[in-house]
Amino acid sequence: MTATAPTTARPPAEPTTGRKRPAFLQMTNLRESGIFIAFVAIVALFSLLHSQFLSPNNITNIVLQYSYILILAIGMVIVIIAGHIDLSVGSVVALTGAVAAILVIRNGQPWWVGVLAALVVGFLVGCWQGFWVAYVGIPAFIVTLAGMLLFRGLTFMTLDSISLSPFGGTYYQIANGFQNGLLGGYGYDVFTLLVFALAVAAYAFTAWRSRRARQRYQQAVEALPLFVAKIVVVAAVAMWFAYKLATHRGLPNVLILLGLLIVVYTLVTQRSVFGRHVYAIGGNLNAAQLSGVKVRRVNFWIFVNMGVLASVAGIVFSARTNSAQPGAGNMFELDAIAACFIGGAAVTGGIGKVTGAMIGGLIMAVMSNGMQLMGVETPLQQVVKGLVLLLAVAFDIWNKRRAGTR
Repeated sequence: MTATAPTTARPPAEPTTGRKRPAFLQMTNLRESGIFIAFVAIVALFSLLHSQFLSPNNITNIVLQYSYILILAIGMVIVIIAGHIDLSVGSVVALTGAVAAILVIRNGQPWWVGVLAALVVGFLVGCWQGFWVAYVGIPAFIVTLAGMLLFRGLTFMTLDSISLSPFGGTYYQIANGFQNGLLGGYGYDVFTLLVFALAVAAYAFTAWRSRRARQRYQQAVEALPLFVAKIVVVAAVAMWFAYKLATHRGLPNVLILLGLLIVVYTLVTQRSVFGRHVYAIGGNLNAAQLSGVKVRRVNFWIFVNMGVLASVAGIVFSARTNSAQPGAGNMFELDAIAACFIGGAAVTGGIGKVTGAMIGGLIMAVMSNGMQLMGVETPLQQVVKGLVLLLAVAFDIWNKRRAGTR
């Protein structure tokens, strides 16, 4: 018999902290924190170039004018995380707004009938495209490209190639109404400040719980002073934004809707089984299939969800413009896709967040609004947006290569 050398037990590994893994934090900051820094820099630039950029009136206009793009970006980022793309959302916006207009304006139905009909149309559109992508196996690019043409044609047929207006009443207030004076206030709206204060408190509590959970699992976290500083900065910016709204017209209805969608879809993508399956499909399709993920079903509901959110955007846009037009929603799909990629979504799928897509959408909104205030011509605005999108995708590719060399 051969004697075996005695083995010595290794000491347990030390808990991982943020200071132990600077490379991890550096890569995370590049992807997640860099977009926030870019957003702040762009806002600061335009505030220096134009004195009215940060006025309460202009801030409210940014919220109202670009809310439907942010709604589309919520659905689009889920599509992109799963490794797909949807080129039809602009046409779906037009079609759902047209259906609502036919019922509310032409046939005199109550506003809620138009809203429900638009949502049903969006659901059916999602089912149609989800079937071809998930169960027939046609690439989403082709299916949604066909959908872009199909639903645009149906919009012209629905409206008889003419515009319908006005909606008026409650339907108009969906995107143009405000909640002001519910709790009083002298020169400012207390309700608006209270809503934002509660939102900030919820954010701080959630961030603290997430940090504690990471520590229990010995994952990397930032140093406590940095964590506290981040919470303070976010709270200060949020309350400053709330004060601007409160001293103008109060809390926009569409911002309440958008806030609810952000909260719901952040929880869906980060905390639900469906969200984990979406990331798994986009990250490694073969591994997801071997792990038991029902890929076809998940892909189907991804496009159903996109159709419903496109109908919500169609309701908001038609309410905002107080009309339904055959050409409505033109190029909206490109704005939504750009918002997702600028916000950190990976071109190859598997990476992306709802909050990142919102920041990317706000960057697009701020750039468009700032250039309009400065009198920049529309062609030059398109050039700038295209360059920003190209740089965002180039940064994503560079970041992946950089991570792979470690």
